[in-house]
Amino acid sequence: MARILVTEEIADSGLDKLRAAGHDVDVRLGLSAEELLAAVPEAHALIVRSATKVTPEVLAAGTDLVVVGRAGIGLDNVDVETATQRGVMVVNAPESNILSAAEHTVAMLLAQARNIPQAHAALVEGRWERSQWEGVELADKTLGIIGLGKIGRLVAQRAAALGMHLVAYDPYVGSAAARQLGLDLVELDELLGRADFITIHVARTKETVGLLDADRLARAKDGVRVVNVARGGIVDEAALADAIRSGRVAGAALDVFAEEPTTASPLFGLPGVIVTPHLGASTREAQDKAGETIAEQVALALGNEFVPFAVNIAAGAVPEAARPFLGVAERLGNVFLALNEGVPDTLEVVYQGQLAEADTRILTLSVLKGVFSRVKDVPVSYVNAPLLAAERGVEVKEVTSTTSEHYVNLITVRGGDHAVAATLVGVRGEARLVMVDDNTVDLPPAPNMLYVRNEDRPGMIGRVGTILGEAGVNIDDMDVGRDPSGEPSTMVLATKEPVDDKVLARLRAEPGIVSAQALLG
Repeated sequence: MARILVTEEIADSGLDKLRAAGHDVDVRLGLSAEELLAAVPEAHALIVRSATKVTPEVLAAGTDLVVVGRAGIGLDNVDVETATQRGVMVVNAPESNILSAAEHTVAMLLAQARNIPQAHAALVEGRWERSQWEGVELADKTLGIIGLGKIGRLVAQRAAALGMHLVAYDPYVGSAAARQLGLDLVELDELLGRADFITIHVARTKETVGLLDADRLARAKDGVRVVNVARGGIVDEAALADAIRSGRVAGAALDVFAEEPTTASPLFGLPGVIVTPHLGASTREAQDKAGETIAEQVALALGNEFVPFAVNIAAGAVPEAARPFLGVAERLGNVFLALNEGVPDTLEVVYQGQLAEADTRILTLSVLKGVFSRVKDVPVSYVNAPLLAAERGVEVKEVTSTTSEHYVNLITVRGGDHAVAATLVGVRGEARLVMVDDNTVDLPPAPNMLYVRNEDRPGMIGRVGTILGEAGVNIDDMDVGRDPSGEPSTMVLATKEPVDDKVLARLRAEPGIVSAQALLG
């Protein structure tokens, strides 16, 4: 059971899932920075939304933290770099509010074009101002979309249905994807010069803060209107206010601000501006999705399993071809470290067969996780495994080949003077250890394994069995083989009980036994 500290409102359905899994869910809303520092020690997980600041001080105080979960998309309130250095996984719910955010963007686009909030306010105050709030149509106008991620694409689809012409800027999207959406992919300056409306759908990063500043707004088409439902700070609010006052920008609709919460901005009060208090994800459906998704991700992290929405793991999404091999890759790392009796300077991970065509980065992380999980006093996750390798000066190499002589797929780990390999067999995809130090073997990895090299002479299998039996160690499985050079022979055994140092010493002292090592699978 883990203690999960929750500092902001999360859907009950998500929290109930964590409680059902046996975790202690500690909900403490509205904590000050000082109160958070006092509450986070002994918490294994911290779940927040956008208000809680997860600073280096918070992460340092949370000495037991395994994971920080952000119920939403943006992570500007979480120090991801410090979390990574400390081996703390950071997860979010990137798909929970994309539809809500896209719909809010379209709502802001329409409201800005037709001055709906201003007209509403005037009418309820007793003024019939029909002529003052003349708007513009969206049909046949050009919409410039900055950022063609999932939200940007949803907005593009909806804007196309309104009859708008579409141009977009995204340096990470190819022309083929743009053609599928029926839009022109252009440079930012061209977008600014062509767009009647601009919507923003990028994350807040060092590169995007101030993306639309005074200089770029000056290069925009006269009468442009700006909509931002992404993140505050991407648009320079003071520069935008000046451009609206000058008439160069006709108006704006903002849901996000550089500092939040806020009740003051140079944009407030300008007649061509409408604002909302960060409502992009504020739908019942999005809140439920975010709560349930973050609960699932936190539960996976606490269970030491792969987490699909971890943002500080050096791998992309897990390809379907690679997913079944996550467990066997980690076990190979376990077995290799025990065989090598330490981490070598160079670790080579070889992928052969159909698997080599997939993105195998997550499998290499699994191997590293398996290797370093056997290093004492080091909590290891997918997050800090690469950092641990770098700190120890371990060079990690990936080698891929679509050719595999004996297996459809094969993963091999090499380093120092040792090597191990494994695959999955049968319709159930059962793991098999198929090579140890270039000796062919065939048996499932097990929690307790023994690797014996012996002279090729009668009675050796019996002697090993007798020594284990006298020590009270049951043999669950066994495979024997021969070194490619002919001698000595090998035995790999899966045992019900661990083989301790005393038994290993007795085996090594037996005439005809060259070596004996315990392998933890």
